[in-house]
Amino acid sequence: MFDITDKKIIITGATGVLGETMAFHLAKEGANVLVIGRTASKVEKLVSEIRSRNGKADGFLADVTKEPQVEAAARQIQTRYGTVDILINLAGGNLPGAVVRPDQTIGELSVEAVKNVMDLNYQGTFIPIKHFIPLMLPNGKGNIINISSMAASRPMTRVVGYASAKAAIDNLTKWMAVELNTKYGPEFRVNAIAPGFFLTEQNRSLLTEVDGSLTQRGNQIINHTPMARFGKPEDLLGTLQWLCSDASKFVTGTIVAVDGGFSAYSGV
Repeated sequence: MFDITDKKIIITGATGVLGETMAFHLAKEGANVLVIGRTASKVEKLVSEIRSRNGKADGFLADVTKEPQVEAAARQIQTRYGTVDILINLAGGNLPGAVVRPDQTIGELSVEAVKNVMDLNYQGTFIPIKHFIPLMLPNGKGNIINISSMAASRPMTRVVGYASAKAAIDNLTKWMAVELNTKYGPEFRVNAIAPGFFLTEQNRSLLTEVDGSLTQRGNQIINHTPMARFGKPEDLLGTLQWLCSDASKFVTGTIVAVDGGFSAYSGV
């Protein structure tokens, strides 16, 4: 039921902390992992490491916000593999200029930075969907997994651009689920994983001090997380495996929280 052997799985943004963990896991489970990234050295390193562990992997270069590059990657994948089974849209993130610090006001927010965050998270998900769906159609079925955030459903202070972008991902996930079933049949699924708070290179300095202790914001998060810890990359793997496999074959249009209870806690 949970088997993903020989599934051809595209992962964008796979060279980050969470992405590498996912890629190694999927390859270990027998999937053929097709890595898409912007930096050749990082893509080559990840593919080489997966292969050194007897996994199946291949790499392709593309900035997911640049449609011509994604289109070119799709042509390369089609030439080498014909079709694909699953697309995981992991590429995303935040930018400093799209954050309102405690000592700032909305008037100091960079419009350009907000646009870039929207492009990275929303267009960086929509563009791959547009160009990789055609590689699923010959199979008569397909599976798309987007990455949302706790910031989508419970907007948080400071991260206005990122929260808005991830809210759009939730809407896109549900819209695409209906669209694909309506146009192409019942064997297509679109879901999203909404991680809670995981320590990554992007947010480590916001959540922890140099000595490893928590910042004020880090403490606020832990105090509102019933499990009282940050997530570990491997905490996402069970949900990922479920969504990639036939175990979730009647699940679509759903946003799955993996958050240690953060979204369930009112603070009281």
